[in-house]
Amino acid sequence: VADRLAALDAPVVFDPVMIATSGSVLADAATIAGFERLMALATLTTPNVPELEALGGQAGFAARGVTYLAKGGDAEGDVVEDSLCFPGHAPVAWRAERIVTRHTHGTGCTLSSAIATYLGKGLELEEAIFAARQFVRAALAAAPGFGQGHGPLGHQAVRDN
Repeated sequence: VADRLAALDAPVVFDPVMIATSGSVLADAATIAGFERLMALATLTTPNVPELEALGGQAGFAARGVTYLAKGGDAEGDVVEDSLCFPGHAPVAWRAERIVTRHTHGTGCTLSSAIATYLGKGLELEEAIFAARQFVRAALAAAPGFGQGHGPLGHQAVRDN
């Protein structure tokens, strides 16, 4: 995968899916070791709170020189904060009131995919993150309410240009 991505002339968003919001561990040590090259190639890496810590926290990402968006949806509180961290620069943060719902399955993956989509449309990184956050918020608000536990978002209800 890394070899193919290295050959592309396109932005790459890498979501190191290794710890789900539910707390389930989804990646073993060998997989996590393989993330190093992918993070080095990526335009943006998008760990959630537990993934950020498992990958060495802010200090670990700074030492790697990786641009990352610390996704704050897993943190406690009434406000969700996502922080964009560039090597050698002050973080840029986006905050919004938490949408209270149990239908949060896939929020991190959706955010990362939406950022990649907006980058592919030509938006600058900060603009893409802002637009992607709006997309996720709309999908959360439109969640269909299926099943028990963490249900899916309402992707189908969101219309975007």
